[in-house]
Amino acid sequence: MTNANRTLRGKYVVITGATSGIGLAAAKELAAQGANLGIVARSEAKANEAAAQIKAASGGRAAVDVFLADMASQQSVRRAAADILAHCPKVDVLINNAGAMFVTRQLTVDGLEMTWAVNHLAPFLLTTLLLDRLKESGHARVITTASHGHKMAKKGIHFDDLGAERLYKSPQKLMGGPTLRYGETKLANILFTTELARRLEGTGVTAHCFDPGLVATNFNQDNGRLARMTMAVMRMFARTPEKGAETLVWLAGSDEIAAESGGYYRDMQTAIPAAPARNAEAAKRLWEISEEQTGIRKTR
Repeated sequence: MTNANRTLRGKYVVITGATSGIGLAAAKELAAQGANLGIVARSEAKANEAAAQIKAASGGRAAVDVFLADMASQQSVRRAAADILAHCPKVDVLINNAGAMFVTRQLTVDGLEMTWAVNHLAPFLLTTLLLDRLKESGHARVITTASHGHKMAKKGIHFDDLGAERLYKSPQKLMGGPTLRYGETKLANILFTTELARRLEGTGVTAHCFDPGLVATNFNQDNGRLARMTMAVMRMFARTPEKGAETLVWLAGSDEIAAESGGYYRDMQTAIPAAPARNAEAAKRLWEISEEQTGIRKTR
């Protein structure tokens, strides 16, 4: 995949979830193509190990900074955003890639359902806190890792059950509630991108999201034996992290999408998401609720 990319050379890319899987593969390729990176991770040890691999992929040329954040804690995300703003005079690309799924319903330190908090609210909060810097950087991009799994949320976002209390009580066929909740958060990623693009019109900053496909990663390995067995079977049909990262890298540097915003992509082409992901009113409502859940209105 590596080749010289004039649009990425010297650009500064902030990426979450870059210590393994798609994120690490993408970070290595971005560095190889001339970008400098800031990786956001929960574990300092894993982040430093990933940073060494990313720098090596660039032949030692890329600068790789580490910012620590627990994406399940809004205070931690805010602290990481403040560190990024203090350290980085420009952010050309922000990549919201970190994600997780939890088999049992868990609450964060903020009292929010964990999958929702990590997969949707954390990228919403981080993006919003970095928006001014992105605008100042000129022609910046925000890229969010969505999923084909958004199609599981056939009825859209359950705005009357944002804590997923009813959803986690649904029949556990094929992991039922947890799987549906994950799909709902991936739908939220697409709706977030839609509304973000609308709000960024005329600023020079664009928003994009993509489906990496079924990828063989360490995702869902901490949710018990059934989850591990399910993922082991799925990996037999999965693509490599490098293949899954191709569209992400393309979105970060391609001139082809310079004039586009709000799109959903797969395999470096525009794709059409499910009908609930094309609901502009739901996207607007989600944004307003997300502002309330993160308290962002109080600080901006």
